[in-house]
Amino acid sequence: MRPLSRNPDYFLDISQEVCPITFVRTKLLLERMAPGEVVEIRLAGGEPLDNVPRSAAELGHAILATWAEEASDPRGIHRLLIEKRESLPPPG
Repeated sequence: MRPLSRNPDYFLDISQEVCPITFVRTKLLLERMAPGEVVEIRLAGGEPLDNVPRSAAELGHAILATWAEEASDPRGIHRLLIEKRESLPPPG
């Protein structure tokens, strides 16, 4: 069940990747996306599920939803929806 009224613009499956590659691949895709576009990411629970949304939010992107593919397996595969936002200005 996808909690979004429209289809995402991109899909990225990083469910077989480990950190930090999970966010590297996510960040590279976000950099190619236009503001307002949405990516659906398939990722493993645990460290990737903790780190990818947190890191994307720290860059200023919107985390729209996360959900487990199998509700009975909270450490299993999850889906994450991120909306690309305008880039934050560099610190300093």
